[in-house]
Amino acid sequence: MRTTNERVLDVRPIPPRQKHPTIFDTFDALAPGEHFILVNDHAPVPLRHQFRFEREGQFEWKYLEQGPDVWRVKISRIAS
Repeated sequence: MRTTNERVLDVRPIPPRQKHPTIFDTFDALAPGEHFILVNDHAPVPLRHQFRFEREGQFEWKYLEQGPDVWRVKISRIAS
C-alpha cells in the first residue's frame, strides 16, 4: 500500500550506468527508519549483492513485487 508521502524511485528510465549511483544516493539521503520503494524492470539481484557488500548492517530489503515485468523493492535504512 502506498502512502502519499512515500518515496518511490523508478529507475526504468535512467541510463544503466547511472542506476546504481542514483539508488545509493537515494539510500544515503535516508535517516534511520526511513525507506524508499525501488521500481525496476528486472530482478535487482546484483544491486542487492552490492548493498550487502557496501552497506552491510545498514539496510533492510523487502520484495513487494517480483516480476515478470516490474520489480518493486522496499529498501529501508536501519542504521547509519
